[in-house]
Amino acid sequence: MPSSAARKTAEAALDLDAFLPYRLSVLTNRVSDAIARIYSERFKLSIPEWRVMAVLGGTSNLSAREVAERTAMDKVQVSRAVETLVRARRVARTADAEDGRIQRLALTAKGRAIYDEVVPLALHLEEVLLSALTADERRQLDGLVAKLGRQAALLRVSSV
Repeated sequence: MPSSAARKTAEAALDLDAFLPYRLSVLTNRVSDAIARIYSERFKLSIPEWRVMAVLGGTSNLSAREVAERTAMDKVQVSRAVETLVRARRVARTADAEDGRIQRLALTAKGRAIYDEVVPLALHLEEVLLSALTADERRQLDGLVAKLGRQAALLRVSSV
């Protein structure tokens, strides 16, 4: 006879095809892979490097920590991406005026030129993906993603 724990495990079997975190991860990986091929082939950029550039393209003079927070990327990933971008002269580092221990990051002219070329491609890929939805479904999706984002933020601070 199965133990109580084994019965509970069997009752709580995980159907990955219906498990939302798994489905979102698969979707994200598929979209990221498509984007990565284009960014890598045309611009010699990895996904983490593009995410850093995308954030800096919208808001300059952030610290690596601030970039990590905005992208939800691991600090090590951000650090490696920044190092590669600095070596490629796509991002520049300067010391913070108030705290010299903090390095501020900004796109260089070379980085800005790449950013300006990638943005229309990124927007096109987004449009291709969203073209499967009606305008009403897009609005609903936007609201639902925002709502799930707020809920996911609560998961970080609470013990589940």
